[in-house]
Amino acid sequence: MPISYPKKSIVRFATIIIFFMVLLGLYVQANAEKLEVSPAALASHEQLPEPIPKPKAEPIPELSVYKDANCGCCEKWLTHVEQRGFRVKSHNIDKLFEFKTAKGIPASLQSCHTAVSSQGYVFEGHIPAKFISAFLASPPKGALGLTVPAMPVGSPGMEYQDKFRPYQVLQLNADGSTYVYAEVKSLEESVQ
Repeated sequence: MPISYPKKSIVRFATIIIFFMVLLGLYVQANAEKLEVSPAALASHEQLPEPIPKPKAEPIPELSVYKDANCGCCEKWLTHVEQRGFRVKSHNIDKLFEFKTAKGIPASLQSCHTAVSSQGYVFEGHIPAKFISAFLASPPKGALGLTVPAMPVGSPGMEYQDKFRPYQVLQLNADGSTYVYAEVKSLEESVQ
């Protein structure tokens, strides 16, 4: 059975609703000037600065690595540089010595693999990735690249237990000279 309300109650309810609607209308009318947007406010909105552009992502540095197909420590070094943000293309070649010599790396400064950056710089041997990054960020004038001659124990890819032998990262220059680019004195420095 439907609920029925007395007509008096419905009339009172409707009167209250109408009363509040009239009050709301009067309030809006009284405050309309405050709600309007002034031309000065519009003009200031038009002069807002452009949004700050998002910084461009740094390109991922690429290295082409030339090595012997059977070199296990080379594979470990590749993993080291990949884990630190480099994109690596590995190439197994037979005439590695000739390749290194053609790139300007003397026999006394050679190691087991040679990385070449997209800019043409060479990185010979077990160089910690952080030094390659620093070099590429600001290449020294007249430099061919960096080298860690031989295969020092504790260098990236040459980890063995907790053994470590301090070593130098040398800058190889186009004129054939070298310069100490960095000295690595601890295992922690080496594998960062």
